[in-house]
Amino acid sequence: MTWVLLLFVVGLALSAFFSGSETGFFRVTRVRLLIEAMSGNWIARVLLWTSYHPTVFVATSLVGNNVANYLVSLATVMGAYQLSHGDNATAELLATLALAPVVFIYGELLPKSLFFDAPYRMLMRSGPAYLLAEILFAPATAFLWLVTKLLGSVSRRSPQEIRMVLARRELADMLTEGHDVGILRPSQQVLVQGTFAMAGLPVRQLMTPSGRYARITTNTTKEDILRLAKRQRRTMIPVEEAHGQRQLLGYVRVIDLLVDPSAELPPLRPLVALKAQDNYLSALERLLAADRALGHVVDDDGTTLGFVTARQLTNALVKEHEA
Repeated sequence: MTWVLLLFVVGLALSAFFSGSETGFFRVTRVRLLIEAMSGNWIARVLLWTSYHPTVFVATSLVGNNVANYLVSLATVMGAYQLSHGDNATAELLATLALAPVVFIYGELLPKSLFFDAPYRMLMRSGPAYLLAEILFAPATAFLWLVTKLLGSVSRRSPQEIRMVLARRELADMLTEGHDVGILRPSQQVLVQGTFAMAGLPVRQLMTPSGRYARITTNTTKEDILRLAKRQRRTMIPVEEAHGQRQLLGYVRVIDLLVDPSAELPPLRPLVALKAQDNYLSALERLLAADRALGHVVDDDGTTLGFVTARQLTNALVKEHEA
């Protein structure tokens, strides 16, 4: 019975170790690991490398938990066999019912709670042991990694897309923690979360359709342009050819017309060409970099779909924030 108890304790300890480490790994912030790794902490370096290769960590945890479960089950069966007197099935059933709460509390619930409350501290203490487990389970981990790659090759979602989702969740958790400790104001936190919500939206959903955005020609007078801008409440108006194919040549700003006393149109400013599938952040960045220029949204064939301004995009962000 001594060996049976020892086997059970080892299995329970391994179950607690791998279950808790798994929770701590997905709970700890990568920024904290990066800062500690840059300061020379080798455990943080190993964990940081593992965070960039989560398949290795998940495979190691999976193998470790299976080993722990096997040891606990083996110890339970061996103990029931030695304690039974001809009724082995009943003894195994009773032993399972008696030990299940112990395994659940001390092998799952308690370690997960400890790693959840103090993920970095617990991972620093268990890091060397986990590195040893990664080395010992390397053959099985490599096999699982290969299976994951094969499954990923037939999946519709790329690993990079999944990593971006996880990274966005991690950054959102950091912002929440920053608000909790008083670093961020509530409005700042909500504004950033609104940016996350809109970051992946295509600019096509935020533009003004071409048919609703008035244009002028090179022959349009200043007075007509100002009246048109006032009527449609536009600060920038696209300019096209007066004859021929009516191709877009650029745009004019209403403020330039007001400060220029001459009757001639000021030099045209170039439009910023945006693809219809460009996302919100990419479009906003390009428009701001071009001195808040007018965006010209086109499809793959170059056909004009609509127009968008940096102010229009920022107003959409404010509306998302208020919502």
